[in-house]
Amino acid sequence: MTDVSANDETTPRFSELGLHPLVLKAVEAQGYEIPTPIQAETIPTLLSGRDVIGLAQTGTGKTAAFALPALSDLAEAGRADDGPFALVLTPTRELAIQVAEAFTSYATELSDFSVLPIYGGQAYGPQLAGLRRGAQVVVGTPGRVIDHLKKGSLKLGSLKHLILDEADEMLKMGFAEDIEEIFSQVGPDRQVALFSATMPSSIHRITGKYLDDPKEVRIAAKSQTGANIRQRYFMVQHSHKLDALTRILEVEEYEGIIMFVRTKQATEELAEKLRARGFKTAAINGDIPQQARERTIDMLREAKIDILVATDVAARGLDVERITLVVNYDIPHDTESYVHRIGRTGRAGRSGEAILFVTPREQRMLGSIERATKQKVEPLTLPSVEELTNTRVDKFTKRIDDVLAQTELSELTDVIEQYSLSRDVPASNIAAALASLVLESNTLKAEPMPEPARRQGRDRDRDGGRDGGRPGRGGRARDENMMTYRLALGRNERLQPGAVVGAIANEGGITSKQIGHIDIRSNHTLVDLPKDLDPSVLRKLSHTEIQGRPIDIRPDSGRPGRPFKKRNFDKQPGDGRNFRGDRRGGKKFGGRNDRSRDHY
Repeated sequence: MTDVSANDETTPRFSELGLHPLVLKAVEAQGYEIPTPIQAETIPTLLSGRDVIGLAQTGTGKTAAFALPALSDLAEAGRADDGPFALVLTPTRELAIQVAEAFTSYATELSDFSVLPIYGGQAYGPQLAGLRRGAQVVVGTPGRVIDHLKKGSLKLGSLKHLILDEADEMLKMGFAEDIEEIFSQVGPDRQVALFSATMPSSIHRITGKYLDDPKEVRIAAKSQTGANIRQRYFMVQHSHKLDALTRILEVEEYEGIIMFVRTKQATEELAEKLRARGFKTAAINGDIPQQARERTIDMLREAKIDILVATDVAARGLDVERITLVVNYDIPHDTESYVHRIGRTGRAGRSGEAILFVTPREQRMLGSIERATKQKVEPLTLPSVEELTNTRVDKFTKRIDDVLAQTELSELTDVIEQYSLSRDVPASNIAAALASLVLESNTLKAEPMPEPARRQGRDRDRDGGRDGGRPGRGGRARDENMMTYRLALGRNERLQPGAVVGAIANEGGITSKQIGHIDIRSNHTLVDLPKDLDPSVLRKLSHTEIQGRPIDIRPDSGRPGRPFKKRNFDKQPGDGRNFRGDRRGGKKFGGRNDRSRDHY
């Protein structure tokens, strides 16, 4: 048995673990360099072909610990001849979805990769179609996996990897017989990875019977955060994060702020949007040279900028005394990252604050953070419309006070008086017109936060309102008022989010606030723009170029013609339905009501 401390400073880098180059490239593209303890210990063991028992809490990074070796093996061997290459068993539908999303993010460089989540409470049609197409990785709840095995729609003869995630939870929920049945249908030439938070006797029985000389890795997590850091969270859809963040920053006063996102691209995109809203912001990520990174950090230290948007890797070792707020704009993948992130504030006995944005689907990680840090993360209440409006008026009033106190206005006063007399316009109206120019079409009156889109009928109730509305690409919720357009340039042309925003805003004559999510892919880019965009704007943009190349903007059809490796796993080629979209629970299959098995 290997007992690994969560604070082991001898942890190697991902590049030293032996991952397949294509898998390593996808991991590094997300900004990851240093594995968590369970990843560092488990990945080389699984790559060597040995079975593993991982004892670790949720939030320690165990999904990558089993997904990366399986994908590396798949990249080396190619797809299975008959049936999936890997099967992951999870206790709940929510975890199945999260694990499938993780596989998708780590397989972006693998051609024709597909992962299929299968679970109770969802119609069989999309699942059967996905299995017929031949998903390389299947992630499912035990009951629904058994149903497909009995039906013959799922075959495990060529399975190379069988993974049990949160095995103790599955046994508590009564899936012991199902798990043993699944083991009985898997050939002898397979590797088993079992992960569990605890090691009850039932787990001992399964590991003793079905695992071959497994290596046991036990993670002793020691996550602890400073008591002088006030931690708050806000439950929000991804598409409304920027709105919520802006409202918080308008009302609450902070000195220096660091905001963490998951990807390099997201640092540039968020920084650009915050600058457009008047905040002094810069981005740092792994693509920025070290010298430029240090200059940016010095600017934060010297109050030349107030907000730094960073990835975990780029912010490693950062210590700036004036940081009083850490914003987890994207929730981290593991609790250790959360502790390291918020440790950027509240140093040397000073007080600090941390805000965590949580989408409804990420509530499990919030619970893991609270358990690991042994502290309650309190809910955050956004400023009310009245409070936000009053703050804007107060700030604008102060600007007027400052100008009156510091500027000689006699020359301008004469001009205003002459204008008022010659046009018979009250001075207050002239002042209001000038104020409008200063505000640049921004309004002092706040509007309510957009209401989250809701699924209709039983889907909403069954899913717990997860992310409200039909998810778009990358798992983000779609804004009903936005439409996705496709540009003919992408990463191959070294396209950056700032260039997209600049070209569309400058050439189209629209504000950067009207530009929604930007998704830069290898040979094209997807960008969300208002549905009610004037046709004249599109005509202007049709002649726009970036770096001397036409952007060729057009509505995105979402057709399955683009490479599948860049797609979200929940929309398979040839299947016009989202796998989450049709949940007629209780449909009989194989002579029984599936909801009684694994509708969790």
